[in-house]
Amino acid sequence: MPPAIEPEAIAATRPQLDPAQSRRPDIQGATPAASTAAMETFESWGRYPKYKARVVRLNWQSDFPSILNSSASAGITGSALPVGLGRSYGDVGLLNGGTLLQTTGMDRLLAFDPETGVLTAESGISLAQILDFAVPRGFFLPVTPGTKYVTLGGAIANDIHGKNHEYAGAIGSHVPCFELLRSDGSRRLCSRTENSDWYAATIGGMGLTGLITWAQLCLRPIVSRAMDVEYVQFHGIDEFLALKQQYAAAEYSVSWLDCVSTGRNFARGIFMAGDHSRTPGELKPSPEPKLAVPFDAPGFVLNRFTVGAFNALYFHKQMKPHVKASQDYEPYFYPLDKVLHWNRIYGANGLVQFQYAIPWAHAKEGTIAILREIAKSGLASFLAVLKTFGDVPSLGMMSFPYPGIMFALDFPIKDATFPLLQRLGDMTLEFGGRLYPAKDAAMTPGQFQAFYPEWQRFARFKDPMITSSFWERVTGTER
Repeated sequence: MPPAIEPEAIAATRPQLDPAQSRRPDIQGATPAASTAAMETFESWGRYPKYKARVVRLNWQSDFPSILNSSASAGITGSALPVGLGRSYGDVGLLNGGTLLQTTGMDRLLAFDPETGVLTAESGISLAQILDFAVPRGFFLPVTPGTKYVTLGGAIANDIHGKNHEYAGAIGSHVPCFELLRSDGSRRLCSRTENSDWYAATIGGMGLTGLITWAQLCLRPIVSRAMDVEYVQFHGIDEFLALKQQYAAAEYSVSWLDCVSTGRNFARGIFMAGDHSRTPGELKPSPEPKLAVPFDAPGFVLNRFTVGAFNALYFHKQMKPHVKASQDYEPYFYPLDKVLHWNRIYGANGLVQFQYAIPWAHAKEGTIAILREIAKSGLASFLAVLKTFGDVPSLGMMSFPYPGIMFALDFPIKDATFPLLQRLGDMTLEFGGRLYPAKDAAMTPGQFQAFYPEWQRFARFKDPMITSSFWERVTGTER
């Protein structure tokens, strides 16, 4: 069981999730029985592939085994998969024709120790909700991805990483323990010392080992919402790597990269180093986003010319090659979260993301070769992120990060997209790297099994009633 509920402050400050961000209906009512759950389309953030599933919304931990039991008694065939806010890009959070168990109703804060910063919460709480509670109390997430609209359980299941991997590793390193509920009703308290094998399998385990009911998370102290940030223009991977050395003392660093331009502008970008301000300042919850993309953009909007123009403007947006600034943490960590439904920019067909990590031995040559292949393809992307992973070991058996260069970019779905992804995946394998399952929609079985040689050992920990379209695709298993 989790630590005892402490604080009146917690009971009085249960943050509410913005329905526009969660893209889910009101969940305050009773959970529908699985036998009455209708088939509906549940999209990943990439909006590809488009699958139908029964979406059952969990409000309580006890819903999980009872729903699976009622599914069987009602004659509903197929497996189940716990899901959160649907911010994974491909099919790791999808189950075609199955039952998706959406955990966003399990969003309660259970305990908080202001001396240690250890927070205990149900797995369906979002990082946005945690921040709304923690920041006014002088705490921040130890690791955060590029969006705060992911659940705690989803963050653990994908062992998310952030801009401070060299300092903090992935999020699994900051999760002392969690409870794992299996489809047979058994419960396991998992930590580095108790059920350590289940702990390692579940961190980065893509939600396949069971339902995380609650988890502890070690928050880090801050004294202000402000970040001290430096923005530096660079040209080429050599300059990027030199800046990484120059700003090695900065806790956070990330780069935007222009992957469309060629010639003397090849691999130009903006390096962004940041640290939490040490000057005491304002601590309050973030305002709700007010901007939104109201409809799907036409498919022709994103092309080599429009993206090339955007990239040129973005690169030259700062008047000087080097700029220092003090700014709120929101635009540094979550620049896209201020625009609701920004994925509609890619049109109704959606987008796919290509995200790799290549170890240092081949990181530079591999990154240059892959960038040249992308530029040659003519496919446009204005969202490209370049950063590095440090040597803090990941605790998950199937975790993605390891020391080297990480690169991620989004592609609109067009006829040439998937052949390009196949080539890029093969190149990643050639350079000793691997792709990130949480962002994948095109990895082949051969690629996956080479990227993650522990997959067969991991399969022994998989819950027999839980699967995903991703797992079936990359392991060749069928329901």
